[in-house]
Amino acid sequence: MHTAISMLSRIPKISLAHLPTPLEEAPRMAEKIGVSKLYIKRDDLTGLACGGNKARKLEYDFGEIVNGGYDVVITAGGIQSNHARMTAAACRKLGLDIKLVLGGPDFTLLKGNLLLDGLFGAEIRYLIDDDANDSLTVAMKKWAVELSARGRKPYIIPIGGSTGLGALGYVQAMQEIAEQFGNGNVQIIVGVGSCGTFAGSLLGTKMFMPQSRVIGISVSRTAPAIAVRTGELIREEEELLQYHSGVNAIAIECYDEYFTEYGVMTQAGKQAIDDCALLEGILLDPIYTGKVMAGLTGLVQTKRIDPAVPVIFIHTGGTPIIFSFEEDLGKSVNITKIKTGL
Repeated sequence: MHTAISMLSRIPKISLAHLPTPLEEAPRMAEKIGVSKLYIKRDDLTGLACGGNKARKLEYDFGEIVNGGYDVVITAGGIQSNHARMTAAACRKLGLDIKLVLGGPDFTLLKGNLLLDGLFGAEIRYLIDDDANDSLTVAMKKWAVELSARGRKPYIIPIGGSTGLGALGYVQAMQEIAEQFGNGNVQIIVGVGSCGTFAGSLLGTKMFMPQSRVIGISVSRTAPAIAVRTGELIREEEELLQYHSGVNAIAIECYDEYFTEYGVMTQAGKQAIDDCALLEGILLDPIYTGKVMAGLTGLVQTKRIDPAVPVIFIHTGGTPIIFSFEEDLGKSVNITKIKTGL
């Protein structure tokens, strides 16, 4: 383990997150789901712009950005991208300019993450009814060319911040969990979108918690596509760390039946949000963590998770997204209006 820590410490990074985040036991939710022990790794409390998992990745990305003398950052995502919001905040914290390429349905009001993007002063190019990764990437590259022609030095962070470099944030997170929990047998549940958090968690457990099982729950891609992209990111991480376990030695286990469409709330996800709020006082969101908690419940019910083995749920944040779903989530709010006389 000491060798692994040494390898990780050689990679430059900038401090952006409040670490370590708590590892909080959730006994009432454990009983509801049907597992012996449930712990929630509170990466919603990383502190940067309402918190979330992206802060860990951005620490490594901005290590390269600051040391490379870049003066403007370009990144991309959907209308409620947590990554875009946190990248914008990191840029302002470090005195850098921020440009966002976002895509999705047309809108009239700024809500959730999109509102925060605006508060952080991001210049935004919005592709209406288009959140395809290829389109967003093309638009980012075009903007970078424009900026370079004006004498700027732009740095592009890919969608979701999912590079081998950024994924090292979750190698470090697994080191942190090993120190908090120990390196014994545990089942770690991770939401999977752009695959960076998943790839870092897989390599990190290989290095620091080799008895653990990492289980991915997709919010946007098919399991075969996730396996391919995750494998690529693991190889990038290993090259950066000069740590060669062999990607085939790392089991990539991911389930893709717990979402219908990216960005759309599911009924099971809504139930998970309600349960976690009512039983533990912890907020999940409709796009990511609600679906992941619903997936954990489903895997227990279908006996693909051993209920006797402790479970660690990685809470990746996303709290601002809640405030873009007020019509759906507000239907269950119990309010009695009382008109008082004077």
